[in-house]
Amino acid sequence: MLNVQNLHVYYGAIHALKGLNFHLEQGEIVTLIGANGAGKSTTLNALSGLLAAREGKLEFEGEDITRTPAQDIVRRGVIQVPEGRKIFATLTVMENLEVGAYLHPDKAQIEKDIESVFKRFPRLKERRNQLGGTLSGGEQQMLAIARGLMSHPKLLLLDEPSMGLAPILVEQIFEIIRDINDQGTSILLVEQNAQMALSIADRAYVLETGQVVLEGDAQEILHNPMVMEAYLGGH
Repeated sequence: MLNVQNLHVYYGAIHALKGLNFHLEQGEIVTLIGANGAGKSTTLNALSGLLAAREGKLEFEGEDITRTPAQDIVRRGVIQVPEGRKIFATLTVMENLEVGAYLHPDKAQIEKDIESVFKRFPRLKERRNQLGGTLSGGEQQMLAIARGLMSHPKLLLLDEPSMGLAPILVEQIFEIIRDINDQGTSILLVEQNAQMALSIADRAYVLETGQVVLEGDAQEILHNPMVMEAYLGGH
């Protein structure tokens, strides 16, 4: 479904991704793990068309999207839920969801989608007329994911969904991610909480300074001594 070949991305003079290679099959959850600055968010931003590739190739469903503008990548069904949630603080929950549906002008379909989002996130239904900025961190994360789902993603790019959340909420968010995947959406997950990410992923890639240093089945990576030492606190 997704094929990344020899991807090089720069921030000014900084060489952030140095020949990155990885792939994702339809229906998988693939996670990218690594320390801060390893290039995980940069990878998602390059896939979203928010950062230009200096070199390399990005393919989605067999088509080259390396030079495709961000809005057209969204139209193809690649949707990012960004780090830090980036919800619209001065819009209500409902308005945030409607913004997520801007690709689908069919009013009846939007209403259906909002109903299905509310079924998955009952808390958002209770808060539907509240401003996004007044929600708790966990509710904002739910809203960010729900807004992403309003665009009918084929591939959902999740950037640090558990950041800043209490452990009980982290478990809830990961259950939701697994459920979204069970409903047929492929997921590329970037996550500091390597333990949680590896527990729900099919496969994983470990990034260091813009390169893949390890890849494989998520369970194997979870029990790899190097990974345990570096990312799981030696447990």
